[in-house]
Amino acid sequence: MPNPLIQMKNQNLYNYILTIADNSLILAQRLGELCGHGPSLETDIALTNISLDLLGQTRSYYQYAAKISEENKSEDDIALLRIEREYRNCLLVEQPNTHFGYVIGRQFLFDFYHFMLMEKLQNSPDEILSAIAKKGIKEVSYHKRFSSDWVKRLGDGTEESNKKMQEAINDLWRFTDELFYMTDAEKEMSKEGIGIEVSSFKEKYYKEVSEVLKESALTVPENKYFTKGGKEGVHSEHMGYILAELQYMQRTYPNMEW
Repeated sequence: MPNPLIQMKNQNLYNYILTIADNSLILAQRLGELCGHGPSLETDIALTNISLDLLGQTRSYYQYAAKISEENKSEDDIALLRIEREYRNCLLVEQPNTHFGYVIGRQFLFDFYHFMLMEKLQNSPDEILSAIAKKGIKEVSYHKRFSSDWVKRLGDGTEESNKKMQEAINDLWRFTDELFYMTDAEKEMSKEGIGIEVSSFKEKYYKEVSEVLKESALTVPENKYFTKGGKEGVHSEHMGYILAELQYMQRTYPNMEW
């Protein structure tokens, strides 16, 4: 008879993995929409490569989640066959590619969080999570540098580029607090010493992000109200459209394999 304590621990670990992996999957899907639509060939290829980096990390997480799942799931099942409420990504990453300022603003606000998370996850006693973080942090370091450089170029560029970049930051800022909201699975894994208490680097995050914004001639928003829900499965109106595209092939041709 299965040990219920072990089952509960595995379920918490499974849900914890999803809170990390789903962010990368959905952001990769958003960036994938831009393939062939970047402002220049170099930038287009860079954004596509970031998308591929995130998908590579996602695969590693989902393979681990499938391994510990009690439901005999494959990585494709986890990635492509869940309903909307079962995805645990934050609202920030599902926001649309309104214009290039939004693409960069969304990436910038996520990259700083992602880098700090991976930095700490490298030290997890869970060997698989630690290995994924140690490999992925090199990629995420580049993502952070890429988005920061573009924020500076747009913010401290022309009057029009500054206006567009400020508009994006103002609109996306309300989603940043959710990055540090901890689900029950995150709390349990943090208590076990396996997961990361993301609230521990919240102050550092806002400090470093604000410094880059000021350096870019941009104003740091002073929001009093923030939006959350994605990490608990309550998503924005955009999520259904993302999944319709993401899941199309797998749902149209069930059990299809490469």
